[in-house]
Amino acid sequence: MAEKFAAVDVIVAKRDKRELTDEQIDWVVDAYTRGVVADEQMSALAMAILLNDMTPREIARWTGAMIASGERMDFSTVGRPTVDKHSTGGVGDKITLPLAPVVAACGAAVPQLSGRGLGYTGGTLDKLESIPGWRASLSNEEMLAVLRDVGAVICAAGDGLAPADKKLYALRDVTGTVEAIPLIASSIMSKKIAEGTGALVLDVKVGSGAFMKDEARARALAERMVALGEDAGVRTRALLTAMDTPLGLTAGNALEVRESVEVLAGGGPADVVELTLVLARNMLELAGVHGPDPEEVLRDGRAMDAWRRMIAAQGGDPDAPLPVAPEQHVVTAERSGVLTRLDALAVGVAAWRLGAGRARKEDPVSAGAGIEMHAKPGDAVTARQPLLTLHADDAGRFAASLRDLEGGVAIGDPGTPIDLLPLVIDQIGS
Repeated sequence: MAEKFAAVDVIVAKRDKRELTDEQIDWVVDAYTRGVVADEQMSALAMAILLNDMTPREIARWTGAMIASGERMDFSTVGRPTVDKHSTGGVGDKITLPLAPVVAACGAAVPQLSGRGLGYTGGTLDKLESIPGWRASLSNEEMLAVLRDVGAVICAAGDGLAPADKKLYALRDVTGTVEAIPLIASSIMSKKIAEGTGALVLDVKVGSGAFMKDEARARALAERMVALGEDAGVRTRALLTAMDTPLGLTAGNALEVRESVEVLAGGGPADVVELTLVLARNMLELAGVHGPDPEEVLRDGRAMDAWRRMIAAQGGDPDAPLPVAPEQHVVTAERSGVLTRLDALAVGVAAWRLGAGRARKEDPVSAGAGIEMHAKPGDAVTARQPLLTLHADDAGRFAASLRDLEGGVAIGDPGTPIDLLPLVIDQIGS
């Protein structure tokens, strides 16, 4: 059967800054998923979209076409209101780990479909896979069973969910088109809408360690995603949050799991606790759940109970020792003063060099590799005090990691102004 369109005509239309019709969008997404449109043709179209943008109508139609390429999940039998969270990624961003059990302990259900890291931003599944026995791949039936029993599940998206996005995401990653806001928005929201959650909170990171370095682009992305969610009947809100310095005091897989457990035990770094509580309260509000306050379930142990049940339900041993890298290198302060800079990008790339991240999606990651931070900007430090501890499986990785940290750490005199973004910059949406 003859195809409705020629791929080159769709490419030329967007190259020449024309709006694509609904029929063109439906066809090109479907034809690419079927293999009729070649990778090099979709690469050209993605670049044209990056350079010439899309209208809100085009983005909404593109998102709908990607949803239509696969299945839609149904959580109507879970017995609780469903709410999910998506982060655009950052350094030390382990928030999903304590957040899902906190929200579950408050009475909502959290179907958290997560991914693996690429480059310096850590993946939630990579972190959790450092727990002995834990598995990310669940069938839809298994996912529903954990959700009904525990109230929270963190797992990989199945192959049937927005397969067009899975194929296009891999292509964008190798063709320099990842930054296209229409394609980012449709990629994230096609999966979240197809997932079937009733409400969604978006954590859109801003700063050196974020995908969006400046607030204006982060805001544009957030507004577009909120509109897509609301148009699809998903109650959606976005928070712009800081990623100019790493979240918490760890960047690395097992290191971040350990820190997350500290938060669930009632401790942990103040910024991780604060953002967990802010996101939890927003999620519960959108879900219409008026149970205990998230701070209360952290304090009395109910969130920890939900975490242990969630990990065990996916084959993990919550009591098993976490992997520890065999090699460590301590970076000390060169002088006394105040830590004025701990750049998220520098720390993230340095942790990646140590083995905590991957350059290609098929690369393995080291469970124990990463960086511990012993001070954050604003803290007083003394000469020769430990600032960072680098963890690696191979001591040969330290030299490159240390080069990446050069310029990313700075110490000033007491009273030196420190220019940091507020943890929560703004809220967008309902």
